[in-house]
Order: sequence, then C-alpha cells, then structure tokens
Amino acid sequence: MSDTGHTHNSGRAGALAGRAALVTGGSRGIGAAVARRLAHDGADVAFTYVSAAGKEAADAVVADIEAAGRRAVALRADSADAHALADAVDTAAAALGRLDILVNNAGVFAMGPIEDVSVEEVDRVLAIHVRAAFVATQAASRHLTDGGRVISIGSNLAGRVPEPGITLYAMSKAALDGLTRGLARDLGPRGITATVVHPGSTDTDMNPATAPHAAAQRERTALGRYLAADDIAATVAFLAGPGGRNITGTGLLVDAGANA
Repeated sequence: MSDTGHTHNSGRAGALAGRAALVTGGSRGIGAAVARRLAHDGADVAFTYVSAAGKEAADAVVADIEAAGRRAVALRADSADAHALADAVDTAAAALGRLDILVNNAGVFAMGPIEDVSVEEVDRVLAIHVRAAFVATQAASRHLTDGGRVISIGSNLAGRVPEPGITLYAMSKAALDGLTRGLARDLGPRGITATVVHPGSTDTDMNPATAPHAAAQRERTALGRYLAADDIAATVAFLAGPGGRNITGTGLLVDAGANA
C-alpha cells in the first residue's frame, strides 16, 4: 500500500468544510464522482484504489480534489484484502487528522447463470461488497467523530431483480441493507448515521449508457434515462451534510424510478 498525500491550505467554505472523508474505490466511476463532490463541498478526501493500473486515474482525482482547494490522500488498497483495507482506514485518518465520513463504494459487477458461478467468485464478490463494508466501518468506527456518517453504495438490484443472471450481485448488495440497519443502532448513540444509497443504471465504465444493453435498462425507468455518477454523488453529499443528520438505518433509491 502506498500513500500519496498533498496539502493545500486554501479552500472555500461549504456544507462539509472542516470535514474529512474516506471513499473506497474512489479512482473511477461513482467513487471518483463522490470524492470530487465531497471535496467541492469543502471536505478533505482520502480514497482507495485497487492496483497500480489505476494510479493514473487516482492521480487525476487527486488533482481535482486539490483544484477544489482540499487535501487529497490516495491509498492503494484492495478491498478484497481485509487487512490492507483496515490499514488504509487507519492511514487515512492519520493523514487527514480526523475522519468524519466513510463511503463504502468499492465494487465489482458479477453476472452469469447461477449454475456457472464458482465458489471463488462468490467469495470474491462477498469479500468486496459485504466483508469490506463491515471491515472498513469497523476500522472507521474507532476514528469517526461524533455526528459522523457511514454511507454505503448498494444497487437498486438489491430490491428488485428484473432479469436472470445477477443473483450473486443482488444478494451481495442486499446485505448492505442489513448492515446499515445494524450500524444505525450500534453507532447511533454517538450521533453517527448509517445509510445505503441504491443507484440504478449509472453511466460508468462498468455500465456505459452507450452499450447495446443500455436501451433496455433505460426503458425500465420511469424517467426514461440513465443516471450520471454525479447524481449519486449529489445524494451522498446530501447525506454527508447537515440535511442527513436524522436519516439513518435506511436506504435511498436513486434509480430514475426503475423500481417504482
């Protein structure tokens, strides 16, 4: 695990001014949009990325956070490695001097007929989506300030599965609902909220809006459109800010009405 920290003293006031956040899987897609938005709203932001191949993307997110006048810390840590992930949480808190917001975002997409899914794939998906969220939150709980936030990124497929082949993915994301309800009770006495944001079809490299299968996904929505990663980031920023102080133990669907 490598640590790249950069400090800027300038910055503008915002809803998250003076706060420090950690976003897992923050070098691309929804995670990168969340990291940028939290910085835009005034937070210093640490984030993880999984491998050396992602360093260029991670450096670009660092540059954007710095451009917003905030501190950035990029940490190479695979969320499938529980020890590396816990270490990254501790490193982020030490580098930023505090931790107020944890966003459990790192994820993979698994799809295929249930008879073809290997036990190894089951273990990998559950390690990244479920165990990692638990481990990161457990490590963060030792650092989170009173009134802090734990926000996990789920999927609208946790609540409704419209086609075959995504059982493993749906199961892993549904587990975040139970985690969130438990965390609300465990952390509530400290004023720390726990929520899960369930995105629908979102235009990222994992599920581009220009792909052949995108039209069918778009047609399932009430609004007839894909979401942008910035739409999910805006919801996370709201939950992380003053407006989210009494929202806990629950999930929010941000899916253009696909599950309506």
